[in-house]
Amino acid sequence: MEFSASQIAILINGKVEGDPEAKVTSFSKIEEAQNGNLAFFANPKYEDFLYSTGASIVIVSDSYELREPVAATLIRVPDAYSAFAILLNKYQQMATQQLIGIQQPSYISSTAKIGEQVYVGAFAYIGEHVKIGNNVKIFPGTFIGDNVSIGDNTILHPGVKVYHDCVVGKSVTIHAGSVIGGDGFGFAPQADGTYKKVPQIGNVVIEDEVEIGSNATIDRATMGSTIVRSGAKLDNLIQIAHNVEVGNHTVIAAQAGVSGSTKIGNHVQIGGQAGIVGHITIADRVLINAQSGVSKSIKESNTAVTGSPASDYTSTLRSQAVARNLPELEKRVWELEKLVQQLVAEKVNVNV
Repeated sequence: MEFSASQIAILINGKVEGDPEAKVTSFSKIEEAQNGNLAFFANPKYEDFLYSTGASIVIVSDSYELREPVAATLIRVPDAYSAFAILLNKYQQMATQQLIGIQQPSYISSTAKIGEQVYVGAFAYIGEHVKIGNNVKIFPGTFIGDNVSIGDNTILHPGVKVYHDCVVGKSVTIHAGSVIGGDGFGFAPQADGTYKKVPQIGNVVIEDEVEIGSNATIDRATMGSTIVRSGAKLDNLIQIAHNVEVGNHTVIAAQAGVSGSTKIGNHVQIGGQAGIVGHITIADRVLINAQSGVSKSIKESNTAVTGSPASDYTSTLRSQAVARNLPELEKRVWELEKLVQQLVAEKVNVNV
């Protein structure tokens, strides 16, 4: 696909500096771009590449002041990074919209209701009484269990598994290999030391505009629903246990795990490999540092924690700084003790 600078400017509400008819056919990083490529400049450490890039068009922020002439046509926007993300998203939408139809072999139950402009890839399975909205893209090898509902414009990448009774909202993206609605980890200990499985009869509800990375697992509720609220973004390899609630626009990085029945607020940011115990509450806009272990509720919003067990971010960093200085402090204490002993000995000698 070919676009001119003026067409791109309309898409991202930008202002053209240079040739409005400059054409691009692909995207590239600014340091690698060639003629016909579109790039963006947002990070100051790449400033030199703005003046040497071979890109035909570069998206830049309104606030940036040129220090020398630029060969490329510029498109000025309030935020270059956000504008470039919007443009990539529109490009991706154009590419996926071309996918329409049902490939064979695939299985679609006669009781399933399929919307318009839907794509179903080969070897997909769509069970009884499934409801699929308009413009949904279901890639090869996907399993959709009985009574599942999928909203408009949602994309399920290859190998996604959505178990029975789960609800997936509109404009959701679930990447390859993720499992939605597997059984929660519920086992009741018995007197003889064995464990009896507790049936998991709830479901998972994923609200609108959620994105879930590859090989993530979101367990169904024991009763009721495990819920991922609108706008939440989950990275690859994440475990969300039964009856968890993830708040609106919360982001969770890779390899994090959330134990059962924990309630996470809105706009929370959770770093990679963080672990959160069950049956606690995380307030809105909390920042949880990577590899933190959260063992109790965080009730105050707009706070940051780190460490295991996790505690106040600033205090923990101060403690870590003190810990690094312990060898030097020990040496100084030893020297002070030696000096005190010497002074005591001198005083005794004077008195004698």
